[in-house]
Amino acid sequence: MNPSVSIIYYTSKTLKNGNHPLMLRIIQKRQTKYVSLGVNIHPDFWDFKKNEPKRNCPNREAIQRLIIEKMKECTDRIIDLKIEKREFTAKSLVKKITNPTNLKTVGELFLEHVDTYKKEERIGYALSILQTYNSLMEYNKHLDIYFSELDESWLRKYESYLKSKHLANNTIGIRMRNIRTIYNLAIKEGHVKAEHYPFKDYKTSKLNETTPKRAITKDNVVKIIKQEAVEINSMYKELAIDLFTFSYLMGGINFTDMARLTNENIMDEQLVYRRKKTKKLIHLPLHPKAMEIINKYKSSSLYLFPILSSFHKTEQQKMNRIHKVIGKVNACLKTLGNELELNKKLTTYVARHSYATTLKRAGVNTSVISEALGHSSERVTQIYLDSFENTQMKAAMKNLL
Repeated sequence: MNPSVSIIYYTSKTLKNGNHPLMLRIIQKRQTKYVSLGVNIHPDFWDFKKNEPKRNCPNREAIQRLIIEKMKECTDRIIDLKIEKREFTAKSLVKKITNPTNLKTVGELFLEHVDTYKKEERIGYALSILQTYNSLMEYNKHLDIYFSELDESWLRKYESYLKSKHLANNTIGIRMRNIRTIYNLAIKEGHVKAEHYPFKDYKTSKLNETTPKRAITKDNVVKIIKQEAVEINSMYKELAIDLFTFSYLMGGINFTDMARLTNENIMDEQLVYRRKKTKKLIHLPLHPKAMEIINKYKSSSLYLFPILSSFHKTEQQKMNRIHKVIGKVNACLKTLGNELELNKKLTTYVARHSYATTLKRAGVNTSVISEALGHSSERVTQIYLDSFENTQMKAAMKNLL
């Protein structure tokens, strides 16, 4: 049932000067509520038949304009609630009208979201949103604008600006997806109407580029693992090989999660941990070689590997330390990859991709690989996996004729 909205000359209340107030009356589900228009009129100036100010009423045009604006405001609120399929009463509708949302600017909501991520210790996400905020500030000079101004045309001009700075499409895509995330939050909190949403027409998918596959063959992984038998004169090189091996053998665990592992993550000959990125719980049987690596670095430290220590207490300290160590580890792996004449740049992440691809080539179902990697969906896992190799495709092509 649609609510009834009307303007009432409220004779039930008489002011000292003999005037009566104008009220907006809302009736919904047999509940009646009134909202004052902040205007009162003497009975001599009110046309009771037409329910409007008489021609000789002082400030008649201003009062009529106020009536139209209040009626529109109320009906707009009702339409918004219906579009959002939200239940409402006369009381809740009055609250919406009398206490409208204090609209936040683009800049305010961006910084608020950065602060929220930091409090949740999701530092990586916070930095990504902050980078987008700084980029937008550089482009627009200020962000004291409302979300309704970020239309499709505005986004395309911003995209052109980023391309003029020679940023890769994938980097631009991250910026745009961050804007989309904050825009969706703005709609949810009532800072902009859904009808202004620009991403119905502006598609971020066009900015996705297929990156080179980072997996290496099983034979090349074995070459890396066997390097431990060679005399190693660098502590970081030895650690780099061990961490690469551990990641490859233990579900492609990424560097951040490896760095945070403690003795509590070893349960009944299994590695049990929760991914920092997706919060997904991972259970994996411990590979004997992986257990050897754990025992190799066993010490009085809380952590399994010599990356973090008790000194690193805050999330920012941990992130800084992990960033520093992974840089040194990847530098060692890059050198090792050149020494072994691999055709790909060797990093810790190559172990994760190689784990997934090796299992896929062995016939393991994608859903099983996805579970081990801790992905949110199999679609994400598929990005890790190699497409059919050229030799397989050539063989298949022979069947065409």
